[in-house]
Amino acid sequence: MTEALEKIRCDACPVMCYIAPGQTGACDRYANAAGRIVRTDPVVMLSHAVEAGGRVVPFAVRDWDGSPVPADAFVTGIGSGTTYPDYKPAPFIISSKVDGADMVTVVTEAIFSYCGVKVKIDTDRFLGPEGAVVRVEGEPVGHVTTAEYGSQMLSLGGVHHLTGGSKAEGRLTCAALLALCNGEAVEMEIEGGSRVVVQAGQAPVVDGLRERRMRVGCGSATIGMFAAQWRGLVDEVVVVDDHITGVVSEHQAGKVLGWEPTGIKIKGHRSTPGRYFRVSEPGQGWGGTKLTDPLEILGDWNPKKGARAGLTLLMASTTGEQYAYYVLDQDLRPLRQELPEALLKTVQLIDENCEPSLCTVLFMGGAGGSLRAGVTQNPVRLTRSVQGGITRLTSGGAETYVWPGGGITFMVDVSRLPKGAFGYVPTPALVAPLEFTLSRDAYLAMGGHAGSIRTLDQSVEEGGEYPTAAKVEPWPAR
Repeated sequence: MTEALEKIRCDACPVMCYIAPGQTGACDRYANAAGRIVRTDPVVMLSHAVEAGGRVVPFAVRDWDGSPVPADAFVTGIGSGTTYPDYKPAPFIISSKVDGADMVTVVTEAIFSYCGVKVKIDTDRFLGPEGAVVRVEGEPVGHVTTAEYGSQMLSLGGVHHLTGGSKAEGRLTCAALLALCNGEAVEMEIEGGSRVVVQAGQAPVVDGLRERRMRVGCGSATIGMFAAQWRGLVDEVVVVDDHITGVVSEHQAGKVLGWEPTGIKIKGHRSTPGRYFRVSEPGQGWGGTKLTDPLEILGDWNPKKGARAGLTLLMASTTGEQYAYYVLDQDLRPLRQELPEALLKTVQLIDENCEPSLCTVLFMGGAGGSLRAGVTQNPVRLTRSVQGGITRLTSGGAETYVWPGGGITFMVDVSRLPKGAFGYVPTPALVAPLEFTLSRDAYLAMGGHAGSIRTLDQSVEEGGEYPTAAKVEPWPAR
């Protein structure tokens, strides 16, 4: 009974842990220090003037040594704590002067059940059919969505995976989202497709192979870019692509350059001259197709339309990783030959024009509900202020994109936030930093918590609701 009385209850999230002295709650973010709830991680302040690595500024009056805070310091939501339940003002509501204007920044860590990540994977390789379930350790965490130019897209997380399924599904979804948002690698399996390792800012690993290049364009675009480079060096060029395969002699670029017909026949659905759809099923081969032998897409050559013995043919993929050179024999069959040096340079030019293959992770969340009550006594006014551009919303100091329409639905590139910016609570839900910045007059007009406004110096001296230290880091890259 005595031990139970020594525990104190943390009200920073809906779990409401009872924490024993010297221990942390289930989230590892709050601890019982001598009978007082404290935040285990420091509040992150950003400064343009600070070198990488930062420094720690004690953030409670009894510990603060009076060391100066950079003049341009911006307090982020990272490490600030939460206001849950949101009948309380946000942990930090800080006044400042910006170019002579009185400004207020409201800082909090928000708990998100309605959140997920959008993942862009730069690859031509087939990852899985559109709509296919994405699994982590066997549990569904999202799905494949529509492919975009040179990239495959995944939509992961969301409230139905976090809280609408089994406990294992929610736990693994939350763990995967947290790892991705904090820049860690996550291995996932796509039903009917590949195993992929995704890490923000790194090349994807598809079925054990690290991707190197994002395609320069579809087959047709590649023809358009490099037709002039091939003119006079080869009689025909085919750029193999899962989407649009290009044929230079038929393509508009070839016509403008005066390319002669070659009598080539492509097995596929002809779109416009020199552009063919569905020459093969998607896969891990040439240009994101199943092809390991590009000659499979060729029909019989037509001598009445220009085919002849000795005609030369270059076939290449949209990244330049695969290429082959052929010469037609007397029976108009393409025989593979060594690629001439001059053509090798053109293939290398395709490669040179390809961007490095990367994974991009965008956190997406709906900052609605009672979160807004930590900012203002009339929550809808915050929504309208953000939508109207009066209030600037950042996440860990990084720019966000706010979706039009109802609510405050935003996206942020996780690679632009300081390391370890995201947390979790075992609801399960993610915790993300938010900062709302607006003029003091506008803040008061929306019904803001006027009595909780403090200067930065006051905030440093007094700390927050849950005492902690402050860490000064460089401003995120733009």
